[in-house]
Amino acid sequence: MTLFGRTLGGEEIASLIFLSMALVIWLMAWRGERNWTHWFRGWEADRKARREAELAAEQGGDRPPPSSGAPRGPWG
Repeated sequence: MTLFGRTLGGEEIASLIFLSMALVIWLMAWRGERNWTHWFRGWEADRKARREAELAAEQGGDRPPPSSGAPRGPWG
């Protein structure tokens, strides 16, 4: 096999195949981690929304959730 004007032997071809396999495995692991992070952030946002709705219902029901009020916390 010739690549860029250079003839590749069996060891070099095997090295390229193993390197590409390692890249594919790494990309699959990265994709799984990214999907898990996306799922967890969505779950956490849903949990926070449910909790704020419960707190609003306990405080009177007609008041908006605390997150839509004035800025709070160390940044505002």
